[in-house]
Amino acid sequence: MEGNLTPKSLIDLDLVRKAKAGDQAAFSQLMGKYRDSVFFMILKMIHNRDDAEDLTMVAFGKAFNNIQNYTEDFGFSTWLFRIATNNCIDFIRKKKLQTTSIDQPTASYDGEMAPVAVKDKTATPEESIIKEQRAQKMRDVLQKLDPKYRQLIEYRYFEELSYDEIAEKMDLPLGTVKAQLFRAKDMLFQKMKDTKDRY
Repeated sequence: MEGNLTPKSLIDLDLVRKAKAGDQAAFSQLMGKYRDSVFFMILKMIHNRDDAEDLTMVAFGKAFNNIQNYTEDFGFSTWLFRIATNNCIDFIRKKKLQTTSIDQPTASYDGEMAPVAVKDKTATPEESIIKEQRAQKMRDVLQKLDPKYRQLIEYRYFEELSYDEIAEKMDLPLGTVKAQLFRAKDMLFQKMKDTKDRY
């Protein structure tokens, strides 16, 4: 199998094998190697830099979470780009559903034209309290994270800094920030899930 691979694919294969064994540095190297090309491919599909940035992180997140499922029958980059493309297609489909015009009536199942009913999304006092409680719970869970990961989450989601700004503040390579931020989000999600399961 390896005899059929290009030198580039052999390097990827070595990194993937290390990543499968839990080597975080290998994850960071793979991300650093393909981040820009994945980002620009996504950007061509959706034409929005912020969404493309988020979808790039999602693609790497899915790839890293499912790295054990990667088979060596084809290149890692092929597998990664397929994940990214499928994410984009799902995102575009959801976006189309969300951007249905509320000004134009739509055809109902019997062919009659009917206006689109839009639910009032203004929070009730009770919903506002619940939202505040959830935000507080998230901050409580956040305190249980390793300080390095906690800082990343705070910079990105509470201070709304860009990845570049975080890299500069923490004096870290951009690829490392992105890889560690993904790990931080995953850890936060798992802790939130564990907290929810206990109550």
